[in-house]
Amino acid sequence: MTSLDYVLDKDGVRLTVEDAVATVTLANPAKRNAQSPALWRALTEAGQSLPGSVRVVVLRGEGKSFSAGLDRQAFTPEGFDGEPSFLDLARGDDATLDAAIAEYQEAFTWWRRTDLITIAAVQGHAIGAGFQLALACDLRVVAEDVQFAMRETSLGLVPDLTGTHPLVGLVGYARALEICATGRFVHADEAVRTGLANLAVPADELDGTVTDLAAALLAAPRDAVIETKALLLGAADRTYEEQRTAERAGQARRLRDLAGLSD
Repeated sequence: MTSLDYVLDKDGVRLTVEDAVATVTLANPAKRNAQSPALWRALTEAGQSLPGSVRVVVLRGEGKSFSAGLDRQAFTPEGFDGEPSFLDLARGDDATLDAAIAEYQEAFTWWRRTDLITIAAVQGHAIGAGFQLALACDLRVVAEDVQFAMRETSLGLVPDLTGTHPLVGLVGYARALEICATGRFVHADEAVRTGLANLAVPADELDGTVTDLAAALLAAPRDAVIETKALLLGAADRTYEEQRTAERAGQARRLRDLAGLSD
């Protein structure tokens, strides 16, 4: 693809692709990009619809907020049209409830694919599910007005959209517990200081900064980036010696590829 192509536009999610960069946009600014099961299914479909040429995926939200979190309509008796309400799901058996949550989580898992580098461009509020969606990405560039918060605990719930693992990995157990248990806001300066965000910039520079970062990520050969991402993703689960072994194996594969000796 050499020009901007619209691949998907449904249920508050828009996917466009231009060359090696895809952009997933949360496109319901009137509701501050509040999330619903339909939006999660559209996000899952966006991941499945990516052409093989895509190397970098940018996630952004239209309007003043990245995402204000779960649409509270989910907790009303009527729920969303054509959807079981969360109250109905809670009354069902454990297997049905577990399967529903697992399906919702699929919208948040594909961002860690090793053949992609994903960047969340976050401005304004990123609350609850919005915070967890930003955490699903590899990198986060934030506007100076960003406000992260994990409000699930304050509502009597737990974060269940895959955000707890990356949060602990980024800021450590103690700070992650404090952020989740209090539901407080994390602003741009703290986000950068603690490693939650890679960079904070003025809001009017957010798009340009992310574009520059995407270009820098595309400068290295794709296979080397894929191998390196896989190496780093697994590092926390390996011992030092196991990581050394993984490094050697990865480098051997790259050298054989460069020498034209791979299978």
